Amino acid sequence: MNTRLSFCFLLGIILVAFLQPSCAVAQPGTARFVFRRGLMGTQFNVIFYAPDSLTAQRANAAVSARMDSLNQIMSDYMDGSEINQLSATAGSGQWVPASADLFNVLKKAQAIARLSNGRFDPTVGPLSLLWRRAVRRKEFPTDKERRRARRAVGYKLMELDSTTRSVRLRRKGMRLDVGGIGQGFAVDEALAVFHRFGIQSSLVDIGGDILADESPPDKPGWRVDIGSGKAGDADTTTILLKNAAITTSGDTYRYLEHNGRRYSHIMDPRSGLGLRHFVRATVWAPDGYQADALTKVFSVAGLQKSRRLLSRFPGVKLLILENKKGKMHAWQSAPF
Repeated sequence: MNTRLSFCFLLGIILVAFLQPSCAVAQPGTARFVFRRGLMGTQFNVIFYAPDSLTAQRANAAVSARMDSLNQIMSDYMDGSEINQLSATAGSGQWVPASADLFNVLKKAQAIARLSNGRFDPTVGPLSLLWRRAVRRKEFPTDKERRRARRAVGYKLMELDSTTRSVRLRRKGMRLDVGGIGQGFAVDEALAVFHRFGIQSSLVDIGGDILADESPPDKPGWRVDIGSGKAGDADTTTILLKNAAITTSGDTYRYLEHNGRRYSHIMDPRSGLGLRHFVRATVWAPDGYQADALTKVFSVAGLQKSRRLLSRFPGVKLLILENKKGKMHAWQSAPF
């Protein structure tokens, strides 16, 4: 049975705390700090509690440096990034040593690809380049272009050797793309940096990939508003987030229309085309990388198949809305 949700039509995640001043006294011995900057083509925000401004500045600088380092490793938009250098070896037969960070994110991505039966795929680069261009130019890709790109896609074509921390891409033309998991991986790493500074109460947000650590002082959790994202729609619900991540994916603003059909910017890596039905998934997970990647998995799977897939990801909660043939259906696995 579908559950009717009071807040329905999820899209945006709004951090109530970000509306406050950048530094405020929380309780004796601690203060609240907020820092913002651009990162990975979106907005990067952190809120945390520290004993003094010097500790806060040092912690924020270390987190910011860590984010820049990860961007240089994982971004497929940068010609000299490590992931693009690795992609350039595709089809050579070489086992290529990888940094600990790149190997780690690829290993997590490959695990999710297997568990989702390819609904998430870190080798989707050739298809994602093609579809991104199509959405940007409003030009539908040809069958020939899609066939050529699909030949170079398949997570089973990416081999990982944990002993030597090496990667081999078996087919020429392969191109790695961890955009569907990278921001979630980055927020996990940001919290690890805060821990090195003894900071346990923090919240990190990269473009809506949100990860909360321990609660703010004297609070049960971080207040996060989940809103519709529809113009003029103020319908939101507030959840308390603690030691968990939350992410939402949807296609309200970016899509492509072709021959009277609407295709989402969210692409099914098995077909190379955007989803043809409206779907929006909000995932609550123990860590950022799972929340990030699984929004794509469940969006591609759709409501009914997601209900079966969810059992493969312990500790994960899902809220999914789907519109097929003019009927809106919603299902939530458990309260967030």
